[in-house]
Amino acid sequence: MKVLITGTSRGIGKSIAEKLLENGNLVIGTSRSTNTPFPNNQRYSHIACDLSKLEEVEKLKAVFHEEEIPEVLINNAGMFAEADFDISDEDWLANWDLTLQVNLRSAALISKWALNAWKKTGMEGRLINISSRAGTRGDTQEYASYAASKGGMTALTKSIARSFGKYGITAYTVAPGFVNTDMAQGSIEVYGEDYLTKDLALDSIAPPEQIAEISYLLASGKLKHATGQTFHINSGSYLV
Repeated sequence: MKVLITGTSRGIGKSIAEKLLENGNLVIGTSRSTNTPFPNNQRYSHIACDLSKLEEVEKLKAVFHEEEIPEVLINNAGMFAEADFDISDEDWLANWDLTLQVNLRSAALISKWALNAWKKTGMEGRLINISSRAGTRGDTQEYASYAASKGGMTALTKSIARSFGKYGITAYTVAPGFVNTDMAQGSIEVYGEDYLTKDLALDSIAPPEQIAEISYLLASGKLKHATGQTFHINSGSYLV
């Protein structure tokens, strides 16, 4: 199968791409950098794309007008930036605008292009949105924009599943808690490792490979009747 994944330069996105490539799939990946994370793999192609800029996001529209379009879209790229409620209104809204653009608006637009292409060609496409525990549980107040963007992503997934299932199109949300990536390491530096692990049922945060495993299963099309569902991988820190 052919898969488009946003945010493949590191962390969860890179792990998902690795899993797909290891199993012989074609992967189109994106990141802000022009450097490909898989320079020696002929099944991987890279598009430099800054999702904070609409004109950059527009680059991805062409992917769904090619002769062989992706049958799977994985919206993974995201950002996590602090905006305390006591900062200026201008700075606070700037954070919200940027976070929603990167985490939600760009994903919604790319999903729109994919859905229209799948519907037009009769392809039973699969959409996977990488959301977050914060989208269901909420987060601390300084990361309210992040939580809101991820909650919106989950609602987007459900709306798509309800509306496009009759065309054979399925949609899923994967909602990780803290994952052992560069983003988590940044949080450890700020808050300490105890902050990340104190609410876990397990003794460690999830490795990105486990997010890749569930994403690969969903991408395979073997869980068609789970469409619309959210799959929580948070080391037992928040049980829904």
